[in-house]
Amino acid sequence: MSMGLVRDEVFRERQEQVADFRFGHEVAQVFDDMLLRSVPFYAEMQRMIAEMAADFATSGSNVYDLGCSTGTTLLHLHPHLPPDLRFVGVDSSPEMIEKCRQKLAAAGFDRAHEIICADLNQGCRVDNASVVMLVLTLQFIRPLYRDRLLAQVCQGLNENGCLFLVEKVIGEDSLFNRLFIDHYYDMKRRNGYSQLEISQKREALENVLVPYKLLENREMLLRAGFRHVDVFFKWYNFTGMVAVK
Repeated sequence: MSMGLVRDEVFRERQEQVADFRFGHEVAQVFDDMLLRSVPFYAEMQRMIAEMAADFATSGSNVYDLGCSTGTTLLHLHPHLPPDLRFVGVDSSPEMIEKCRQKLAAAGFDRAHEIICADLNQGCRVDNASVVMLVLTLQFIRPLYRDRLLAQVCQGLNENGCLFLVEKVIGEDSLFNRLFIDHYYDMKRRNGYSQLEISQKREALENVLVPYKLLENREMLLRAGFRHVDVFFKWYNFTGMVAVK
């Protein structure tokens, strides 16, 4: 999975003033490496989502990846789901959309699909969906708009359809929150990031990535109208949740 990846060195050089993180050209080129080295068990989460999506995907429906970035999740899902499903990828970054289209073409992706450039802060129409994914996406949506987006997702899901929500989270207790973050940065160092890279990226994300607690995300899913919510993955300050309409 990691072969041919461009190494993430976005924050390797010291910056006089660290700008807010954005999903532009520089990040899009290295994003797949960034995810593998920055998100714990990213490949395993992708595998879990693909096998669980097969439990819920229904023939003739749509599968949405909201915040599809470079299309990794769509490519993982493709061999696991019926051929008559239509895939829809949505992302706000034109550079990510371009990279996604390149990857799908290079992989010979022949399934019916649509890749849309749109700002999820403005909401998103979801229709005839059996599976929707928000993989490390909701944390970048302004808190003011998160309830509305989840309500739109729930409304657009068919009965017994599911949503996969993967998020960076805040610990329920400040003691554990500090410990979880410390161990997360240890992981990043093991994966080759320097202390400078870690601190500069943290600063860049400070006003852009706004995490909630796990239980806050759960309450938000229930408010949106989901009947069943559970955790399928948890590693320190990262969590994967599945919600069923």
